Amino acid sequence: MKKIQGDLLKLALAGEFDVIVHGCNCHCTMGAGIAKSIKSLFPEAYEADCQTKKGDREKLGTISQASVNRDGTKLTIVNAYTQFHWRGTGVKADYNAIRSIMRAIKNSYHGWRIGYPLIGAGLAGGDWPIIEEIINEELDGEDHTLVKYHP
Repeated sequence: MKKIQGDLLKLALAGEFDVIVHGCNCHCTMGAGIAKSIKSLFPEAYEADCQTKKGDREKLGTISQASVNRDGTKLTIVNAYTQFHWRGTGVKADYNAIRSIMRAIKNSYHGWRIGYPLIGAGLAGGDWPIIEEIINEELDGEDHTLVKYHP
C-alpha cells in the first residue's frame, strides 16, 4: 500500500488513478463524507448506487460502479457496500464485507491504478489497522494507494 496525502477526487481527475473506491451504506444515500462529494462530482456513481435495491442487506460486501469521462480523463468509481447503515455510534464497518470487496476489486481491476480514502474508518467507525491489513492482503501485488485527505 502506497500512502499519500491529498484530495482523492482531485488526484483522480488529474489522471493519477484508473479506479477509485469509496465505502457506502446499503441505503442509497451517499449523504455524508467522501460519498457526498462523489455524488456531487460524479452523479453517475450515485445513479449506479440507485440502481441497486435500497436497504438490501444482501448488498453488503458487493459493489456497484460507474465509468466516467471528464475532459478526456476516464475513471471508474466503485461504490463499495462496506456497511449496512449509517445511524448510531460505534463500528458500522463490516470487515468481512471489506474483505469481499477488496477481493472483487483485485479480480475486476487487476493491473489498474487504484485509489481510496480511509475506507470504513471514517464515519463507519472501523479500526484502520484491521482494515489496512485486509486491504494489503487482498490487493497484494496491485498498484493501490491510500489517499489521506489533505486539502
